[in-house]
Amino acid sequence: MTRRPGLSARLKFTLSYAGFLMFAGAILLAVIGAYMVRYAPWALAAPDGRLARSVRLRLLPATAMALAFLLVFGLVGGWLLAGRMLAPLTRITEAARMAADGSLSHRIRLKGPSDEFRELADVFDTMLEQLESHITEQQRFAANASHELRTPLAISRALLDVAPADLTQKQRELIDRLRTVNTRAIDLTEALLLLSRADRKSFTRSPVDLSLIAEEATETLLPFAEQRQITLHVTGEATHALGSAELLLQMVTNLVQNAIVHNLPSDGMVRVHTTSQCGASVLQVENTGQQIPPELLPTLTEPFQRGAERARTDGHAGVGLGLAIVHSIVRAHQGTLDLAPRPTGGLLVTIRLPEAHAGTPHQPPPSSEAPLDR
Repeated sequence: MTRRPGLSARLKFTLSYAGFLMFAGAILLAVIGAYMVRYAPWALAAPDGRLARSVRLRLLPATAMALAFLLVFGLVGGWLLAGRMLAPLTRITEAARMAADGSLSHRIRLKGPSDEFRELADVFDTMLEQLESHITEQQRFAANASHELRTPLAISRALLDVAPADLTQKQRELIDRLRTVNTRAIDLTEALLLLSRADRKSFTRSPVDLSLIAEEATETLLPFAEQRQITLHVTGEATHALGSAELLLQMVTNLVQNAIVHNLPSDGMVRVHTTSQCGASVLQVENTGQQIPPELLPTLTEPFQRGAERARTDGHAGVGLGLAIVHSIVRAHQGTLDLAPRPTGGLLVTIRLPEAHAGTPHQPPPSSEAPLDR
């Protein structure tokens, strides 16, 4: 929901303070003027004896100057006082914005007297601490579970590879089905590991040329595309993003593979384009295919949510984490991901990442914890 711009709380407090001060000053000046007219008319009387003229010439200008002073004093004083009173709220807002961006390690630690703002800041710090603890525990559990599953799955795959030597045809078919299930489980484990690593943002950042990453990904998937009669096109210019080359390669590979799988039965097209726009490195991947309903787009980046219209049953259904991993990698690189249906069918994926300038140094991972092995 779009909100219309309005007055800030600080400006509202300033105007309220100045208005109240002006109202109180006007009443005070009116009382003083009435008192002088009634009980001390000699102080205002002109030499010719006309009191009303003396009031206009002496009292009214002084009253106007006093009100003008009160207005200026009220605005300046109200602005300073409102800023001082709302400073804790500003710190809480900044902490909430950082938490919304994924940084849960920041704490407000508001000092000062125990008032409402201090209580709110302490409650917010406690909430952030609990959230960080729960998320860290979940990520650790997912990583440990994936590590524990990977070894027995790899052993079972090795056993399945040597098993068909002395088996009948029916037994070989059973072994092939088991191998397919085993391979899918291994792919799921690797995807969960990669997803956990991207969510933790534990990787070294360095300048990466997205055009080279796009070429490497398309060369790797070229046999798969030729098998499905899909034409791959890589266009654009060299553009350098700041991030992990390994994660960005996985991101582009997932996008291209997804574009190949969800395409026309034959004579389809996938185009990968890189460019620089307004200080950002832009990667676009578009493909031909069936029409995609707009209401389906928000679900495509959710884990294990492919949508009925895009689910495959031809042996390349995947594990439902392709675009979820892409989304996680983009967020870890402080980028944006946009999905749009093509008018003629298919999908257009646009990714914008922070551009790396010449001489950008390598940046260590934000967490001291070592990255996960893939």
